[in-house]
Amino acid sequence: MTKDIIRLGKETLVYGTSTVVARLLNFCLVPFYTYYLATADYGIVASVFALVALLNVVFLFGMDQSYLRFASEAQDKKEVFQHCFYGLLFYGLALGILMYFFAKPLAYVAGIGAENVRLIYLAIFILFLDMLNMIAFTKLRLQRRAWYFAGVRTASIVVNVLGNIIFIAVLKWGVESIFWANIFGSLASLLLLSPVMWEELKGKPCRFNPALQKQMLKFAWPFVPAGLASLLVSVIDKPILVQLVGLSEVGIYQANFKIGVFMMLIVSMFDQAWRPFFLSHAKDPDAKPLFARVLTFFTAFAAWVLLGLSLLMPDIIRSNIFGSFHLIAPQYWGGLSVIPLVLTGYFFYGLYINFMVGPVMTKRSRVLMWITLAGAATSIAVNLTLVPKVGIIGAGWAVACSYAVMAGCLFVFTQKVYPLPYQYIRLGLLLLLTAAIALTVWLAGKSFTPGQLLQLKVGLLCMYPLVAWLIISEKRRPRQPLQTTP
Repeated sequence: MTKDIIRLGKETLVYGTSTVVARLLNFCLVPFYTYYLATADYGIVASVFALVALLNVVFLFGMDQSYLRFASEAQDKKEVFQHCFYGLLFYGLALGILMYFFAKPLAYVAGIGAENVRLIYLAIFILFLDMLNMIAFTKLRLQRRAWYFAGVRTASIVVNVLGNIIFIAVLKWGVESIFWANIFGSLASLLLLSPVMWEELKGKPCRFNPALQKQMLKFAWPFVPAGLASLLVSVIDKPILVQLVGLSEVGIYQANFKIGVFMMLIVSMFDQAWRPFFLSHAKDPDAKPLFARVLTFFTAFAAWVLLGLSLLMPDIIRSNIFGSFHLIAPQYWGGLSVIPLVLTGYFFYGLYINFMVGPVMTKRSRVLMWITLAGAATSIAVNLTLVPKVGIIGAGWAVACSYAVMAGCLFVFTQKVYPLPYQYIRLGLLLLLTAAIALTVWLAGKSFTPGQLLQLKVGLLCMYPLVAWLIISEKRRPRQPLQTTP
């Protein structure tokens, strides 16, 4: 069991190489944007990409998950790939043309006005290219070609970042620069993935199999409303904030929201390796104890990251480590209180990913739609209730509460259909340790000087791994002496 967990950790690190580089390079663009873009312009970017995130789920139609599920069992994996690829190709073209003719209404939905409709046109290209890339990426995950996956992701992001710098700082293209940079990054990814796709598309095409297509679509479609609802948790706050507090506040919120990328790194790294891992180990005799043990390790590490970023990141942003330059321009500091809430939300999302084993193993993916709809409803309710009273801090609370609801609902469902022997005592102690450290720092903040408080934070964070290891480690049973026959 330990060997399998170590292998999962290695694959997580490999997948994470690209994810870390991608997220960190994207994070490096946050200070770049805050110094080159006005808060209202950054608000426009955030609003359009919130719409792109939602439409990306519609374009992909859950076929990445369907391919992963059916190709893992199919003898003819080429047939599964071709049904997935060609179906999405024609579907994506039709959807892109439809979006083109309804671009102005979509601009109003995004809250950017008809004068920015050209951004919608650019977003269509981004959506179509990302859709084509995703199936090839999913194939690499299934084949556990993690280094190929990491290399393509990293190259694509490097192109994206360089494009941002050139288009914004050199060519002065303004807001459109960000969208053109994304297009060039996606094109680079598509070029590098073309050998992967050609492996499955070359030669005589497979005959159309209506039964297979029907089964794949039946498995895939619940991921659309589920994915939309899930994304609503993280993007519905943008249009609500646009209407209630304006584009400038959305820009401030988005800049601080991006700090949550460090926690999302952990979750994304884990997610890329976790689903192929539990599918490949599903028939092992100790599969369920193994999956339960993974949750304990994930919780221990993710809680430490949550504490570290929540306690230290605001201090780092306000510090003079970089002289007059800051990670976020001072005009965006009004949203620093959002950071711990967003990080907490992503922590709960990591638990949600752990519990995904239930609906996937039992092929009952439809439940995800209802669970994520519950999360979306929570997000909307909390946003509408708190944003008018406390501003963008209310949107941060909405992120944390909605992901907590999703994780709780999926936990209940998984324990009903695919019960796992989770280590509840260890999990409870880890959460208690995390809460105790956070409470200690909060109470000390009322009487300690900034320097003393920083020392306390660092000391507690250094202590956490030792205590966490004592909680999660399992004592080895002593070997029984060999019995010899007299």
